[in-house]
Amino acid sequence: MPQITRSDIDQMDKLYRINLINSCAGYKSANLISTQSVDGLTNVAVFSSVTHLGSNPPLLGFITRPAVVPRNTYENIKETGKYTINHIHHKITKEAHHTSAKYPKEISEFDKTNLEREYKDNFAAPYVKGCPVQIGMQFVSEYLIRENDTILIVGQIEHLYIHDELLENDGFINLIKAETATINGLDGYAIPKKHNRYSYQRPK
Repeated sequence: MPQITRSDIDQMDKLYRINLINSCAGYKSANLISTQSVDGLTNVAVFSSVTHLGSNPPLLGFITRPAVVPRNTYENIKETGKYTINHIHHKITKEAHHTSAKYPKEISEFDKTNLEREYKDNFAAPYVKGCPVQIGMQFVSEYLIRENDTILIVGQIEHLYIHDELLENDGFINLIKAETATINGLDGYAIPKKHNRYSYQRPK
């Protein structure tokens, strides 16, 4: 197994380095985050950084890149405090990936893909229709990551929609049945086929 040093990384071609470092941490979550501005303009974008932060209160976080250029998702969340997180599944990976294209705020990615808006229970941001898990979020806080000027967005779960057949008796959401995608690097999408569950572990 060859060794790659920090010096090697610094000297790499930019695209090669981006692909390498984005892949080395392992598979990541694949989600569409959808927002709506105070003017009613919708936005939807793929994110691979959504992560669990805690269950009580129910918190999720995600990373957004530096706000040195317009970031529609970030701006809409700061305006309204509302956003949705929607699991990408096998049928929409190509359409979901296209939302990474940089459209101006006036153009909704919903109108440039086959993804459909879905409004539920008077929530101020649209969900992505057909996603097996849909989460309505309330913005709580943000933290600047000073080392690279990215921003950690922290939100609280306000609404949670899960297809009936996915939710097991102990609260476990079976993402294998949902054919929920995962992301490898920047542009590789995979659909897991098998998992093992183990009981809560205690010292032997």
